[in-house]
Amino acid sequence: MATMNEPMTAKRSEVTSAHAARPAIERIGTQAKEMGKELQEMGGTAVEILQEKFGELRSTATDYYEHGKDKCGDVEQSIERFIKQYPLKTVLIAAGAGWLLGRFWVRR
Repeated sequence: MATMNEPMTAKRSEVTSAHAARPAIERIGTQAKEMGKELQEMGGTAVEILQEKFGELRSTATDYYEHGKDKCGDVEQSIERFIKQYPLKTVLIAAGAGWLLGRFWVRR
C-alpha cells in the first residue's frame, strides 16, 4: 500500500501547488490590470501637463513675435526719419555701401 500512496501523495502535492499558484496568478493579473490603469492615468496627466506647457510656450512665442514686430516698426520709423533729415548723407552712405559690396562681389 505504501507504493500506492506515494503516487497519490505526489498528485495531491501537484494539485495543492497548482491550487496555491492559481491565486498568485490571479493576484498578478489583478496587479497588472491596476498598473495598466495607473499608467493610463499617468499618461493622461502627462498629456494635460504637456498641453498646459505648450499653451504657455505659444503665449510666450506670441509675445516675443509682437515685441519683435514692434521693434522692427520702430527701426523702420527711425530709418525713415534719418532719411528725411539727412537725404544727402543717406545717398552717400548707400552709394558707399553699394561700392564696397560691389568690390567684394567682384573679388569672389
